[in-house]
Amino acid sequence: MAPMGIRLSPLGMAVFCLLGLGVLYHLYSGFLAGRFAFFMLSEPAAGGPETPHGSVPGGAVDLRELLAMSVLAAVRGGEEVKRVREGNVLNAKAKGKTREGAEEQLTTGDLLSNRRMFYLLKGAFPAVQINSEEHVDTADQETVSWDRSIPEDIKQKIQPKEVPAESVTVWIDPLDATQEYTEDLRQYVTTMVCVAVNGKPVIGVIHKPFSSYTAWAMVDGGSNVKARSSYNEKTPRIIVSRSHAGKVEQVARQTFGNKTVIIPAGGAGYKVLALLDVPEINQEEADVYIHVTYIKKWDICAGNAVLRALGGHMTTLTGEEISYTGSDGNEGGLIASINMNHKALIEKLPDLEKTSHK
Repeated sequence: MAPMGIRLSPLGMAVFCLLGLGVLYHLYSGFLAGRFAFFMLSEPAAGGPETPHGSVPGGAVDLRELLAMSVLAAVRGGEEVKRVREGNVLNAKAKGKTREGAEEQLTTGDLLSNRRMFYLLKGAFPAVQINSEEHVDTADQETVSWDRSIPEDIKQKIQPKEVPAESVTVWIDPLDATQEYTEDLRQYVTTMVCVAVNGKPVIGVIHKPFSSYTAWAMVDGGSNVKARSSYNEKTPRIIVSRSHAGKVEQVARQTFGNKTVIIPAGGAGYKVLALLDVPEINQEEADVYIHVTYIKKWDICAGNAVLRALGGHMTTLTGEEISYTGSDGNEGGLIASINMNHKALIEKLPDLEKTSHK
């Protein structure tokens, strides 16, 4: 007998229980659906687009993806460089003087290439530090998307490799050999991207805009370029900056003999390519690259990475490794070689380190 004299039939009890279970099911299923939706938003769908690596500080960066993006950035920057030069709208102006007192030129090609390269890389890898030769104007920001596709030659040669985003520094040279660019010496002009991990160059991209040739390499990965196989250490061909030929020639001839060939050239990227097996008609060949004064790291980082990947060396004139963290300049000059006894080269040229500080 129920309270107040009300009798509950078995059928009524069953209906009451079913109603209660229905309410509980409705409430709990809503909670589960919310949790499932949160999970699906937090994780990339199978086969679908992933959140870009390095988009969150402390995240990971896939070096294979960064290599692919670096190649794309160098090519796209090169398109701007070529378009400005062929349209003869350089608008060249002096942006200051080098330590040697020479005027440094700035052109529309530098600026447009820099904008394109910087925002391509920054859009794909926002957590990565990017150092560029030219100032980036945030008011002139360009929104650029990347479909995350990786070229087949990179896929075949390079395996995915993740590193912490905070360990990565990207160095951009949007137009190497600007002086030669203004003089219409197009063969010397390159656009370059370098990726350093904990200060060591591991990815290098050197692109020649006026011939569409691109060399890339990744340390402990692979490359699309090879070292030249023929060298003569007794009478090497030494490639140097056009303005430094006189400084190097006297010491080099005293060291290696009067048959030593000095090759004046523009652009650090071009000079590194001279050490490699590059299928370019107007690309000169050299055995050693020497620079005897202060030089910026965005000029040399990409070449350093390419040489390291192929077993070569680029050091200061005293043999010290160059770190690509901290300041943007390298004080100790440089000497670069491949398939040669690099230590012996340094020992043969003891006077060049003193020359670099003059």
